[in-house]
Amino acid sequence: MSPQAVKARKGEETRAQILDAAVQQASEAGFESLTIGTLAGRTGLSKSGLFAHFGSRTELQVAALDEAARRFTEAVFLPAFKAPRGLKRLRALFGNWITWPEHAHLRGGCPIHAASAEYDDQPGPMRDAVVERQRLVARELGKAVRMAIDSGELRPDADPRQFVFEMLGLILAFYHAKRVLGDEGATGLAFSGFDRLVDAHRAPAAKTATRTAAARR
Repeated sequence: MSPQAVKARKGEETRAQILDAAVQQASEAGFESLTIGTLAGRTGLSKSGLFAHFGSRTELQVAALDEAARRFTEAVFLPAFKAPRGLKRLRALFGNWITWPEHAHLRGGCPIHAASAEYDDQPGPMRDAVVERQRLVARELGKAVRMAIDSGELRPDADPRQFVFEMLGLILAFYHAKRVLGDEGATGLAFSGFDRLVDAHRAPAAKTATRTAAARR
């Protein structure tokens, strides 16, 4: 490996180390806590070394948000895409979503959820970045709902936008109950809510098939 390649690889590893620390700190204390100084202390790197990778605080914050979004996609969407299109995929998305911070060892919870609350009324590059990513997620969820409609599992007149709205509401309620109130039953409540949401939109033929399968057990 050439000296240039070694240097480039080392630079990539250092950047990954910085972003790992940044995502963890954003989880624990929010994205506004991210500064070159705080991350220098957290990583043991020099401020000049950090500036070599991120020229400004905003650049660092957006990069940390992108890294959190990448991890979210890998933990939530990619595994769910292995499930068949339809309700199994939707349920996988829901289950992966509410458990991903714990599986990712994010001690302060979901940093993307934290960013949504942190920048909801603060115009600027970070708010724009948060809104863009949230809209992308909502679009992908909408596609998953439409697949469940096309498969005949949800009613033809089911509104994907309404389904996504209620599904996201359950996820936010779960985070509140679990992290703020410390409710150990929050996971069960979340899945019960999701099942009721599905039943409210389920196609009549799918309801009959589900009841028949349940009766055979």
